[in-house]
Amino acid sequence: MSEPRKGEVRWWERRWFALAAVLLSAVPLLWPTVPPLTDLPGHIGRYHIAAQLGDSALLRQHWDYRWRLIGNLGVDLAVLPLARMFGAVLAAKLVVLAIPPLTVAGLILVSRASGGRLAPAAPFAFPLAYGFPFQFGFVNFALSAALALLALALWMRMQRAVGMRALLFVPIALLLWVAHCFGWAMFCLFAFGADLAALRANGRGWGEAILRTGLRCLPLTVSLVPMLGGGGSGDGRLGASWEWLAKLQWLASLLREQWQSYDLICAVLLLALVWLGLRSAALRVDRPLAWAAGIGAVAWLVLPYRLLGGAYVDMRMTPYVVALLIVAIRAQDRRIANALALAGTFFFLLRMATTTWVFLGAAAAQEQAAAVAVRLPRGAAVLVAVREPCRSWSVARLAHVTGLAVARRDVFENGEWTLAGQQLLRDRHPRAGAYRADPSQMIYDPGCAWNGHGLPAMLQTFDRGTFGYVWMIDLPAPPLPPDLVPVARSGPSMLFRVAPTPHKRLPSGALAH
Repeated sequence: MSEPRKGEVRWWERRWFALAAVLLSAVPLLWPTVPPLTDLPGHIGRYHIAAQLGDSALLRQHWDYRWRLIGNLGVDLAVLPLARMFGAVLAAKLVVLAIPPLTVAGLILVSRASGGRLAPAAPFAFPLAYGFPFQFGFVNFALSAALALLALALWMRMQRAVGMRALLFVPIALLLWVAHCFGWAMFCLFAFGADLAALRANGRGWGEAILRTGLRCLPLTVSLVPMLGGGGSGDGRLGASWEWLAKLQWLASLLREQWQSYDLICAVLLLALVWLGLRSAALRVDRPLAWAAGIGAVAWLVLPYRLLGGAYVDMRMTPYVVALLIVAIRAQDRRIANALALAGTFFFLLRMATTTWVFLGAAAAQEQAAAVAVRLPRGAAVLVAVREPCRSWSVARLAHVTGLAVARRDVFENGEWTLAGQQLLRDRHPRAGAYRADPSQMIYDPGCAWNGHGLPAMLQTFDRGTFGYVWMIDLPAPPLPPDLVPVARSGPSMLFRVAPTPHKRLPSGALAH
């Protein structure tokens, strides 16, 4: 049997299916008060500071927040007006809740823009809206990536209106960059690949096609202006580091959540589907999306793990490259197309069900760990120490849970991000020394390749003049200094008060080796 006749609309190509898929992708985030993404509680603390700093003397004694244009503001800008009305926690949930539906909508639209119809394999790609970068809580990047998919669909639809497209995409490129610079860069790669495929299909030689594609994409480079003008998303360090074996881990972690065997089987299924789409005679892939994904895959392969002070640079692209290849897969036979669509829809429903279950449990665990914050006086300064495993498949979701105490109790804690060029937040506690900001709160398991300071050293050397409380999460209690008095315990959290002692103050922020 051949592909469908012109005008024939199959069930997965109908608007009701697209709308249902977009809405269903939001289900895992509906019930948790705080979406249980690893970094999100820390971000919520920052949103609260940005929204309330001018009205809170307690916050001003700990924090400084100065607005300027940087390429890492997507969710921050969306949350700020809502936070002043609803509070940072609910505002963050409303904005983050929109990211998976926007991602799924973007995948649907790029598939239609490329092949005229929604590809039957597309539902297999929809769970990638909850891929590892989103699970990690890289919400600014995830929002920018969702917008990049929507922009890519528009870019491809305007293929024949090159002049109008060039004008329209100057502000769009700036918007993507402001949301997150890596999302903008990913869009530029995808747009270049899609246009290069179109020009080659029209008979252009390689040299002419590459030159014309470069000229067409030139308006997208407008975002280099604020970057070179001091709005770059980095800390001024140009160094980069590669973790080549980690790239295999990112492929295995496409749908990493909690159950290793299940998540790996799902990832292998998606990668096998991509391989079949590229190699099987019964399937084909739309050339524009295949080339866009190919350019993205080359970039993913050569990108470092760490760049401009930011980590997981290559990992962020992984699910989006795979998703583009999946939504490009078409079937030559209608029966195969129908089977693909049915299997993909079942896969999507299954992943949404299991993600919902995982998120319910993870959100409850986060709230349990954060419960001791009610014993903190408003405006207190608390030293956080949280276990960071390095060999666990299950996504660790407690590394920044103490950010909720910033939003709920106006405290200072050492897990916020204050990296120059990447965040606008700064602390006012220089005497805290090494324990001023992320990742000083992380106590890595023994044997971790990136092991830092240990808990005994932290408890002995932190500045008692800065911190009045110590908050330990998921850690066995070591021999405690005599000035730490137990205050509260909830699940994996233990809270201690620093009692005044006649002893000489320990060195400020010093680290024992």
